[in-house]
Amino acid sequence: MSRRPLYIGLALLLTVWLAITWWWTTRDSLPAPPKTQPEAVPTHEAMPGMEHPGDKPASKAQGGEDLLSQSPDLTSRPVTIAPERLQTIGVKFEEAARRPLETIIRTVGRVEIDERRLARVNLKFAGWIDELFVSAIGDHVKKGQSLFTIYSPDIVATQEEYLLALQSIKELGQSEFPEVSRGAKDLLEATRRRFQLWDITPDHIRDLEQTGKVLRTLPMHSPITGTVIRMEARKGTYVSPGTELYMIADLTHIWILGDIYEYELPFITIGQGATVTLSYDPRTKLHGRVEFIYPTLDPKTRTAKVRFELENPGEKLKPDMYANVELKVPLGTRLAVPRDAVIESGERELIFIHHGGGKLEWRSVKLGVSAGDWVEVVEGLKEGDHIITSANFLIDSESQLKAAVGGMAGMPGMKMKD
Repeated sequence: MSRRPLYIGLALLLTVWLAITWWWTTRDSLPAPPKTQPEAVPTHEAMPGMEHPGDKPASKAQGGEDLLSQSPDLTSRPVTIAPERLQTIGVKFEEAARRPLETIIRTVGRVEIDERRLARVNLKFAGWIDELFVSAIGDHVKKGQSLFTIYSPDIVATQEEYLLALQSIKELGQSEFPEVSRGAKDLLEATRRRFQLWDITPDHIRDLEQTGKVLRTLPMHSPITGTVIRMEARKGTYVSPGTELYMIADLTHIWILGDIYEYELPFITIGQGATVTLSYDPRTKLHGRVEFIYPTLDPKTRTAKVRFELENPGEKLKPDMYANVELKVPLGTRLAVPRDAVIESGERELIFIHHGGGKLEWRSVKLGVSAGDWVEVVEGLKEGDHIITSANFLIDSESQLKAAVGGMAGMPGMKMKD
């Protein structure tokens, strides 16, 4: 039996099967028959490359871009989501209201000595330190306390001149010659003036007048009450004029220098109160105030120095220590919403308004100052509006998906199921 008829039959069966398969798979994609419509009059609108001014541009959703940020119409178009769905994704509502706002500025400052409460002890004459009464850094001294004694030939000679001037006053003060009497008085006054220029205290001059005895050494005293933070005085050392022997600081009142960012500077004012705490002792709270805002800005950190002044009871804060500084700035009563209620889409900020029954509306708003968990709304919202404060991004995703699908419904070959 010849196999040729068999091969021909198999080829015919395969051809019929392929034709049936092609028809079955392509029948749903065939375009629906066009409805009877008036024949369109060909115009220039149908010409390639021409666009009519009244035509609406194609939806951005077809290109996969964000509908919310690209299409301004969507910000005012209502979106309906079933109330059950809103409850499932945990939507919460709140009325927009005016409330007192307060922003908090925090910084870390460094403790500095109050430069107006700093004293340097030096001499205006030459001499040798004879005895030390304050001999260590950190010693606490009181104003007028003796620091050391010094021997100076100039001091000894001036004491002798003063005693001679006193003797001349007694002998020649009542002279019948005015020039002699006046000369004795001028000598006494010049010697007393020399003592004053050398910072010899008046009590030593009175002792010299009462005893009439020239002292070999004179004590030097502390000009303020404070703590010795630097010392160069040593027993037996020769001291020339201008040599700094002690630096004494009053640490009961200190400065704290903090760095404030430039965007925070408008909230800082002179006299503003601040709370100072320590990282190792959070229970200790000290209260200071802003006393000076430095006029220059650090170009690298974009911060300016702000000086806080405060009392330092017990001298707990030491120079060069770090302390936490917090300022609470009242901003007044403003229309504000929770920060979570705002969606930032790049070029704009949006809020969902709930009209009840699952009906939502995009609302483009303009924001003001931020204060903790709250943000001011200066435009696009009014007091009493029912806003959504949670699950905004879930609503954003669902509403954009509906808008995108709605935009695709008009494409050829697409159907929308209700």
